[in-house]
Amino acid sequence: MNLNKVFIFGNLTRDPELRQTPGGQAVCAFAVATNRVFKDKSGQKQEQVEFHNIVAWGRQAEIINQYLRKGSSILVEGRLQTRSWQDQQGVKHWKTEIVAEQIQLGPRSSGGGGNTGGMNGGSAAGSGSRAPAPEPMPVIDIPDESDEIDVKDIPF
Repeated sequence: MNLNKVFIFGNLTRDPELRQTPGGQAVCAFAVATNRVFKDKSGQKQEQVEFHNIVAWGRQAEIINQYLRKGSSILVEGRLQTRSWQDQQGVKHWKTEIVAEQIQLGPRSSGGGGNTGGMNGGSAAGSGSRAPAPEPMPVIDIPDESDEIDVKDIPF
C-alpha cells in the first residue's frame, strides 16, 4: 500500500483566487506559509519558512474564497500532486501543489487585538468572570467523486 497524505497548518500568503473550469466547476488556488523554529549548531534560534501552493475544488473552493484572506490561518489535509505543461515557447514547466481534500478554517481575528480565547485565554484567578470558549470551526470534507479532474480544465 502507498500513501500520499499531507497535513499543514499555516497562514495564507495572498488572497485566494477563485476561477471556474469550462465545465463550471469552482477551483481555488492559494498559498500557505508554514514556519519551523529550531536551534542551529551554535545554539542560535533560527526560523525557516516554507511556502505551499494549494488547490481546492467545488464547494470547498467557494468557502475558502468567501471566508479567507491574506493572513488567515488554515489547516489543510490533502495530497501532493505534480503537474506539467508546455508554454507557447515549448518550454516544459512543472508545479507541485497540495490538492486539498479536507480543510479546517482557523480562528477568526476579533479585530480588538486582545484575547483570542486560546488555551491560556482565561481571566485571572479569583476575578469570577470567564472568557467564552472559542467556537470550533467546521470541518469541510469533499465528497468522494469518481470523476477524475482533467489537467486541461485547470485554469491556471
